[in-house]
Amino acid sequence: MAKTTAPASGADARHTPVARGDVDVGGRLRSLREARQISIRALAEASGLAVNTLSLIENGRTSPSVSTLQQIAVALSLPITAFFTPETPRSRLVFLKADQHQPTTFPHGALADLGVGMAQRHIEPLLLSLVPGAGSGPQPIIHPGQEFVFCLEGHISYTVDGQHYLLGLGDSLLFESVLPHSWENSDSSPARALLVLCASEPAGSAAIRHGLPRVMRDP
Repeated sequence: MAKTTAPASGADARHTPVARGDVDVGGRLRSLREARQISIRALAEASGLAVNTLSLIENGRTSPSVSTLQQIAVALSLPITAFFTPETPRSRLVFLKADQHQPTTFPHGALADLGVGMAQRHIEPLLLSLVPGAGSGPQPIIHPGQEFVFCLEGHISYTVDGQHYLLGLGDSLLFESVLPHSWENSDSSPARALLVLCASEPAGSAAIRHGLPRVMRDP
């Protein structure tokens, strides 16, 4: 798995940090890591992040960017939404009414998991809302599988493998997510998009390739 490098300090918190709000992201990360009997040093090696960065996140001293959380999620073979949602009963079918969406807010937008509660899922359907200037963070995102984005409102600028794509209402983009990518609302109006992350390997494969124990995909 390709790695990206994050700063050893909490500097990335200045770029689209995810707010903890009612959810303790750092505490959730610690419990997920400890449940898998993975040391913070092993997680640092698997994710490409500094031990100090992970420690600051777990202790609530910094809020991680979306790209940093994606690196950690890939290393733990978990969906990124696992850090925001408490453990819930798993089902083979999930039906959500419009008023049942439970977005996790961050300073410049919100992220709602449209598949929460689905057992052993291989896709992550997310509703992404961004205020002007909001983006995925300073580091390019790299993870296994494919990524699909459909613009619902406003404009979202995607950079994939050095190429820039501006998505407007009804525009879509599908790409292999091992290509370095990032996104930003570079417009002066709010933007919304349907973001679907599709895994390309069984749960635990990424961990095994990094010498970590096999783990379940769902928390």
